[in-house]
Amino acid sequence: MIKIKTEAEIKIMREAGKRLASVMEELKVFPKVGMATLDVNELAEKLIIKNGGVPAFLGYKPYGAASPYPFTTCISVNSTVVHGLPSEYILQEGDLLKIDLGLIYEKYYSDMAMTLPLGEISPEARRLVGITEEALYLGIKAAQAGNHLGDIGFAIHSRVKSAGFSIVDGLTGHGIGTKLHEDPYVYNFGKPGDGERLVPGMVLAIEPMTAVGKRAVTQLDDDSFVTADDSLSAHFEHTIAITEGGPIILTKM
Repeated sequence: MIKIKTEAEIKIMREAGKRLASVMEELKVFPKVGMATLDVNELAEKLIIKNGGVPAFLGYKPYGAASPYPFTTCISVNSTVVHGLPSEYILQEGDLLKIDLGLIYEKYYSDMAMTLPLGEISPEARRLVGITEEALYLGIKAAQAGNHLGDIGFAIHSRVKSAGFSIVDGLTGHGIGTKLHEDPYVYNFGKPGDGERLVPGMVLAIEPMTAVGKRAVTQLDDDSFVTADDSLSAHFEHTIAITEGGPIILTKM
C-alpha cells in the first residue's frame, strides 16, 4: 500500500534530504586514486552523525537477506551496479565509483546515489555517467501529479535507449518514508499513462541504473549486482516528493 505523506511529514523528509545532500556534497570530493573504498565508508558514517542523522543502511535487513547490512554505504565500482560492499579495494585511475547513501532523521528516511569518475575516464564512461544523470532528471520532471509511474519509467528509458545504453534488469526505485523501502516500485521503464497515478504526498526514490552493454545482471553471494557481460555501469538517485506545484527534490545538493 502506498503511504501518502502529510505536509508535516514532507517537511521532516525535506530536512532529512537536506542533511543527506550535505553529506554527499562533502563526500563527492573525497575519493581519490589509491584510496580504499572502506575509507569512503568511514567518512560517510562520520558525516551522517555530524549532520545529526543516523546511517540508514547500517544494520538494515531487507526482506530475504541472510543478515543485516554491515556498512553505512553501498559502494559499487565499474561493472558492479549496486549494493557493492566497501572493502580494501584500492581505487584506480579510470574507475567509475558509485556511492549509494541513506540517512534517517526524526524516524524518516532519505536516499540518494551518484556516480563519480576517478581520474581520467574513457569517453564512453563519461558519456554513460552524463546520460544516466540526465535520465534521472527527466524521470523527475515526469513525476507530475496526475501523471503515472509509467511516465517516469518511459522518460528514463527513452533517454538511455536513445543513447545506445541499457537499463539494467530487475533493479528499481521505490517509495520511501518511515521505512527505507515502501510501495510502490518505481521502474526505470514503462509506458505513458501506465501504472499507479501520481498524487500529492507520494515520496519516491527515483534511481536509473544503466550499463554500457546488455541489460542482464548477476547477483553475487554478497548480494551485490554486477553486469552479466562485465560492462561499465552507472547509478544516480534522488528522493523526491510529489506536490501540486510539481516534484520537489528533497535530496537536492
